[in-house]
Amino acid sequence: MYLGIEIGGTKLQLGIGDGCGSIAALWRGPVAPIDGADGIRRQILDAVPDLLMRAGVSKSQLRGIGVGFGGPVDDATRSVIKSHQIAGWDLFPLGDWIGESFGLPAVLGNDADVAGLAEASFGAGRGMSPVFYVTLGSGIGGGLIIDGAIHRGVGKGAAEIGHLRLWHEGRWDVLEHFASGWAIDRKVRDLARSGFLANSPLGRHTQSETLTARDVGEAAAKGDAAASAILDGATMCLAQAFCQVVALVCPRRFVVGGGLSLIGEPLFGPLRRHVAEMVFKPFAECFDIVPASLGEEVVVQGALALASRSFA
Repeated sequence: MYLGIEIGGTKLQLGIGDGCGSIAALWRGPVAPIDGADGIRRQILDAVPDLLMRAGVSKSQLRGIGVGFGGPVDDATRSVIKSHQIAGWDLFPLGDWIGESFGLPAVLGNDADVAGLAEASFGAGRGMSPVFYVTLGSGIGGGLIIDGAIHRGVGKGAAEIGHLRLWHEGRWDVLEHFASGWAIDRKVRDLARSGFLANSPLGRHTQSETLTARDVGEAAAKGDAAASAILDGATMCLAQAFCQVVALVCPRRFVVGGGLSLIGEPLFGPLRRHVAEMVFKPFAECFDIVPASLGEEVVVQGALALASRSFA
């Protein structure tokens, strides 16, 4: 058995499992940014004893630990490169700290990479290669899985689709700033303040300053034209990025997860249509775009899979 850990900007999850898609026990808790990295490390230390008890597993039965971290990591030093959300993680030797804290071998990965490993191993990309995983949430991340292994470039990461630069709305910027959850939140609130949504149910929202991408998705699903237009702008940017990935990598399947993927067909329909219109035509029939299947546990599942492959 193995311990898998997801460290995100808003959520911390730990799981005990076999690394083959089965989780015996799961612990989930919110992250308090004000407590910084020290607070998260305390949460991890406090959570493990109860998790082991609920799984019916002793620490001596664990063969290793896998970690999926919400930010870039360095394979050579087993350290966090940077966190864009929580103070105190930059250049922190997380792999060494985890290993020393629990007296077990530990392996460190980026959260999108290990989520992609899980989806390619026993999720929506199972049996396919290459698989390009995209997580659409507060930010946008990516992971490239080739023949069941994470492609890590020279060891500091790869497949960072959210940082591809695009031209949209009169400016160059990275994909995250056009199509992430935060970007859509900002867009709909700006439009609400300007009065542009006056004839939309979104514009009649009692608290326009709290409108979110989820509200946009729900309105679009009900046929609201303004909401559909907002999503269309985001999916156009996503499609440009997907087409660049196709031209360079030509994956067999894109697997799309994260909170925004839960919008469903109002997002996937326009995304597939825009990609079909713009993609490099010789590769047009080589790939498909599907929702992820492993839900909120995907990073923990991937961390467990990474540990099982590292310490079998």
